[in-house]
Amino acid sequence: MNVKIDAAWKQHLCEEFDKPYFLQLTDAIRQEYQMGTCYPPGSLIFNAFNLCPFDQVKVVIIGQDPYHEPGQAHGLSFSVQDGIAFPPSLQNIFKEIHDDLGTPIPTSGNLTRWAEQGVLLLNATLTVRAHQANSHASLGWQQFTDAAIRALAAQRQHLVYMLWGGYARSKAYMIDKQHNLVLESVHPSPLSANRGGWFGQHQFSRCNQYLQENGLSPIIW
Repeated sequence: MNVKIDAAWKQHLCEEFDKPYFLQLTDAIRQEYQMGTCYPPGSLIFNAFNLCPFDQVKVVIIGQDPYHEPGQAHGLSFSVQDGIAFPPSLQNIFKEIHDDLGTPIPTSGNLTRWAEQGVLLLNATLTVRAHQANSHASLGWQQFTDAAIRALAAQRQHLVYMLWGGYARSKAYMIDKQHNLVLESVHPSPLSANRGGWFGQHQFSRCNQYLQENGLSPIIW
């Protein structure tokens, strides 16, 4: 795998690229993409990092792994490409933004607009086999994406971390809560959200308030 990643991210993660686990990961991913359909397209595996350079990150949203059906995944957690129907979790995200901020539900589920404002839409696992959720979860991606979270935690302050669901919340131990805002909730998937703890949390307005209090421009959600 030719790692085409933003220069600042490459600088902060350069040690990872030479570690045995990453070399094994690259070989495994190459084989997976050669053997059958995987998502996202190879050129978009590091899309989250390329659209949101290290020094421009303001918000971190952690997903688990990419969508695994055709046309959906393009390297950003929770995001789908233009023209693709909103998955249930994304529907609930947009509904909460509407209820929280009064903004209309968008016509596209493409969250590139968030990434370009400084929202790192990071999946813990960056690839997946078609039609098989979590099929690449054991290949080593999580060591790499944890390194990215640790790099931010060590070098950046006054970030907002949005940790939705048990898996994302398990990453909270890496984050300094004294110098960052950590917003934890249940996952926006219907199974979790409908039990309570997702709707009415006002995470998006709380995020923007924190950013403004620290001299940063709010996100246009």
